[in-house]
Amino acid sequence: MGGGIGGLALGAGLRREGYEVAVFDRDTDVTATGGYHITLDGRAQQALAQLVEPAIMRRLRASASALRLRDRDAFFDRRGRLLGHGPDLSASSSIDVDRITLRMLLAEAVGEDLNLGRAVAGVAVAGHGMPQVRFTDATAVAADLVVGADGTHSVIARHLASGPTNRPAGIIGFSGRTRRADLGLAEQQRLGTRSTMGIGPRGAALYIGFLDPVGNAALDAPELSMSITTGPTYIWGAMFPESTHTDVLRHLHGAALQEALIDRFRGRGWAPHTLEIIARADPTSVAAFRFNAASTHAAELAPWAASRVTALGDAVHATPPTAGMGAGAAIQDAADLLTHLRTVTESTNTITDAVGSYETQLRRRGSDVLSAAMKTVRLILATNTALGAAATATLSPVLATAAALANHAATRTRTSPRNPGPSHLRRGSPR
Repeated sequence: MGGGIGGLALGAGLRREGYEVAVFDRDTDVTATGGYHITLDGRAQQALAQLVEPAIMRRLRASASALRLRDRDAFFDRRGRLLGHGPDLSASSSIDVDRITLRMLLAEAVGEDLNLGRAVAGVAVAGHGMPQVRFTDATAVAADLVVGADGTHSVIARHLASGPTNRPAGIIGFSGRTRRADLGLAEQQRLGTRSTMGIGPRGAALYIGFLDPVGNAALDAPELSMSITTGPTYIWGAMFPESTHTDVLRHLHGAALQEALIDRFRGRGWAPHTLEIIARADPTSVAAFRFNAASTHAAELAPWAASRVTALGDAVHATPPTAGMGAGAAIQDAADLLTHLRTVTESTNTITDAVGSYETQLRRRGSDVLSAAMKTVRLILATNTALGAAATATLSPVLATAAALANHAATRTRTSPRNPGPSHLRRGSPR
């Protein structure tokens, strides 16, 4: 139940192996999806390759931006001063892809087994012991196995857990898309062809991701590309602690929301040029969303006994986007579940046994992904305390100065001529 990334990936994998499968989603159009780009690391890509045909993987890579082809990520303060760099990406196998593109590819792999415009109302066990899903249109369907892939507000997972499986993380996010060409030359040069992160005092943060599936294509096969991003683009996310003041912004849209965000950052001391990315965004792309998170403790994830009803992805381990790992984890969940279902036999290993083994792995992976994502959430929230705000304001100039000195030293090392040592003969010196 659910036609997001995880549900479609599982449906594609089950169909590929000959299972009778049906995927249901409340959306009426697969392109009507929130979010903008997804990062898939090597593990997520390996998992997806187990679920879809090689041709789908080739089209995915032709539509994706390779992290190894972009510059090292950078960290800035609210004044736009460089604080440091992320790890070297030259050996990275990770890719970034538009969420809509990935969803379209997976929907194609599921084919006629995808049923759109069907919203789940509940789940129960029928008289013959098989789970039965009820839809809001009063219809129902029974199955040997029901998998809730219906996201953060999952009806299926709520039924299994007898309550919510996550809660607000304390952050409200705002996202948008800005073409690189729409920025002034100075900001283009400062941001570069890389992703950046800036955190300032009082809980204000701005992530700017760089996506270029054409110039940085993971697979040079433009005839296969399905990317909706056709040129260098920044996908940005503004973050503020949840409060009554921030909640007001969630009801704004387009240009009004852009102006409100810029005013909020300015009120926290951000330099005007750092906010150009928001001011020059496509107004129709700007949206608000709440960060929700499940527990980081594995024992508290999927708190139910194994049965013929289970769940995957955000339905179990709702993950803030701060680590870029949520969609990849859902794909890995789907691949793991399929692997365990292959062990089912008529006599020795039941569907419930397979689900139990799967859920053990699900809890461990969910805990790892959530722990990584919550580090950034907690850092942002820490700057919203009196001590955190003072520390951020004090340390940022020190780190910026250190970064500037390091860059200056590196530049001198690269440009200085080689100094000949004593063993080198100089012109005019006696032999």
